Amino acid sequence: MKNNTETHGAGARHHDDHPIEVSPYAKYILVLAAIVAAICGGLYGYDTGIISGALLLISDDFHLGSSMQEMVASAILAGAILGALAAGSFSEKYGRRACVLVVSGIFVLGALACAFSPDVWMLIVSRVFLGFAVGGSTQVVPMYISELAPAEKRGTLVTMFNVAIGIGILLANIIGFTQREAWGWRPMVGLAAIPAAIVFFSMFFMPKSPRWTAENEGMKRAIIQLGRIRTSRKVIRKEVREMRENAESADPRNRGWKGLFRPWVRPALVAALGVAFFTQCGGLEMMIYYAPTFLRDAGFGDSSALLASLGVAITYCIMTFIGCLIVDRVGRRRLMLIMGPGSIVSLIGLGIVFAAHPAQGSIGSYLVIVFLLLFMAFNSGGIQVCGWLLGAEMFPLSMRGQATSLHAATLWGSDLLVTGTALTLVHLITLGGTMWFYAAVNLASVLFIFFFVPETAGATLEDIELALHEKRFRPTRGHTRIVSEDAEDEEEQAA
Repeated sequence: MKNNTETHGAGARHHDDHPIEVSPYAKYILVLAAIVAAICGGLYGYDTGIISGALLLISDDFHLGSSMQEMVASAILAGAILGALAAGSFSEKYGRRACVLVVSGIFVLGALACAFSPDVWMLIVSRVFLGFAVGGSTQVVPMYISELAPAEKRGTLVTMFNVAIGIGILLANIIGFTQREAWGWRPMVGLAAIPAAIVFFSMFFMPKSPRWTAENEGMKRAIIQLGRIRTSRKVIRKEVREMRENAESADPRNRGWKGLFRPWVRPALVAALGVAFFTQCGGLEMMIYYAPTFLRDAGFGDSSALLASLGVAITYCIMTFIGCLIVDRVGRRRLMLIMGPGSIVSLIGLGIVFAAHPAQGSIGSYLVIVFLLLFMAFNSGGIQVCGWLLGAEMFPLSMRGQATSLHAATLWGSDLLVTGTALTLVHLITLGGTMWFYAAVNLASVLFIFFFVPETAGATLEDIELALHEKRFRPTRGHTRIVSEDAEDEEEQAA
């Protein structure tokens, strides 16, 4: 903390009595924050999804072979890993809001660079550059929103990012399916510059993260930022007290990358990174990228395969939206444990039907679609809702930037692993065997969540950090959340 006089001793008492100004526009600023998160998520979904519809046109334009097509498609993933790692240090040094500004600027430039690329190599470089924005947004936006949001709304506001990813993927599928020939690939990839510019200008009206401000600019400025996004002085005083207690107990050895690997932080690191790995490696990304390919291999025609892929995107949108609405009431851990077994059963059924080689138009071919959509429903309505959220809320403030970088890089690295091996796996163990392999991965994810992931719904970020310090960060009987008895008593008195 840079200004100790504002956080310790008499200074602390002074700011408890300091007049707190509550903005009449606080609710609207939080809505704007959710919209910004949604647009950033939509950009991620659109920029990663549009290539499936544009790639055939790009291949014809630049006369690409299969290896160059893979380079064009995967370039954005390589850039995303680098962007996720770079954004952590930047967001810690210059702040979350400044980082979102830079990321949205890169989105604009990257989308335009792709649209105006004169040759394939410039397109690949442009997609790597665009990947920096995609990866950076997945690191900083969920963290920024989680630090702005009240504890009781944090899950809903952060998971708007997930909902918008699905909307972006769906929009990319619709444009790829209906406008590919009419538009051409350049407008398709350049379109993303418009919403990115909206985010860029919107950020000038957004507050700084109160947690980052308290850590870097002092508590007085943090109170001002809280006043812009809270409607109650009582709530602000409670959050200020928690932030101050957190700051007073902070150990300089716990800052940055070094602090991230200290023993008391390890339970959060294991839980968040484990869920991140299973979020991407459970098979959903494989279905989004390769569902048309799998269905053609199973005997479906091109139009049927593309329509089924559109159904996959629609299911993703609907289920992530439902998950967003209920994740704070149901809880993160409980939601994943309820939906996980459905993913396992759906993949087992899908593997059985694929192994039977159903003819197009047969009952088996309809079962393929049923099991495929059931898997998308259970997976996108469960672990997909929580994957980004847990990384944004589980880590202590003093290392949150670096931790969320590692979390986002794990997500993108896992995505790259799946997309780079799925077709090879199909050739090695057949399409049915591949479905059973991913069923086993989903079983492993359910067991992992049961034994290693505690319930964080309803807990403030400071509650979660205190639970780590006090070694209470572990799954509890009945999925109760990790809040200390003192905090629960305070909530009961307030109620």
